[in-house]
Amino acid sequence: MTPACTILFASAGRRVELIQCFRDSAAALGIEAGVIAVDLEPAMSAACQVADLALPVPRCGHPEFVEVLLAICAEHGVDLLIPTIDPELATLSRHAGRFHELGTRVAVSQPAVVDLARDKLRTARFLAANGIPAPRSASVAEVAAAPHDWIWPVLVKPRSGSSSIGIQVVAAPDQLAALPAGADQMVQQLLQGDEYTVNLFFDNTGRLRCAIPHRRCEVRAGEVAKGLTSRHPELERLAWTLGAALDGARGALCFQAIVDDAGAPAIFEINARFGGGYPLAHRAGARFAQWLLEEITQHPLSAHNDWRDGVLMLRYDHAIFRDRSDHQ
Repeated sequence: MTPACTILFASAGRRVELIQCFRDSAAALGIEAGVIAVDLEPAMSAACQVADLALPVPRCGHPEFVEVLLAICAEHGVDLLIPTIDPELATLSRHAGRFHELGTRVAVSQPAVVDLARDKLRTARFLAANGIPAPRSASVAEVAAAPHDWIWPVLVKPRSGSSSIGIQVVAAPDQLAALPAGADQMVQQLLQGDEYTVNLFFDNTGRLRCAIPHRRCEVRAGEVAKGLTSRHPELERLAWTLGAALDGARGALCFQAIVDDAGAPAIFEINARFGGGYPLAHRAGARFAQWLLEEITQHPLSAHNDWRDGVLMLRYDHAIFRDRSDHQ
């Protein structure tokens, strides 16, 4: 076996499948990998239960969040840190250099990409400026000032939201006045059609190496429950166009798109992290986890775009049980 590699999953939560993808990839490379999972309350995190070591950390907005993670990385010789939720990305991206000094690579894009993805109104304007189809988007104030310029109903959502939280359909202009004052929300054209996620892998030079779409056949709480990989030429073309425009992208990202009845896609969101549906891409041969491990262990990079079309994922709930003495 080659020297051990230690992987830390931040805000591990329920990302059991993601951990397994990395373990499978390490085994394929002949790497003895150790897994550390951290969360606010590890005893209540399923992913922490399957890790080799689970540790508590403050919330990602806490002033000590980075310092605690740095201490863990130093003590345990962490080679790779995997962020999993949107709110922690900006902090980890801005402090990636401090982790690098310890020998820890943070699998995150550069701050400009993270900031762009976090602001959905900026994302829409960026896409439009680069000739990439996106739904018409504006601030609530802009729409309220010229409501007759819009087709109703529209979608209203937080500019920096996540997991589909806070999204609502607004049927008429007068309902905009009922929105909470001062809320950081935006208005977007309501798209109709099939929803897709496209998982993207950028190597450590920022070059896009893989783009794998899957149709979101069923979604629960913003995460795909049933998905099907699909060779969709127009979506793939947009993926490579976006990849060329995203200066500073690294590792795993994904975007969401709607494809209308005529087959025309429009991108409405970019996520600068592993998407919740990544295990489907992994199963289809787009092994982002393995490629990240190859980069940090000096293996030749095997990244490719030769993934399998028509791979179906049907998710189901699985329980982890612990006796009282195990979780107190």
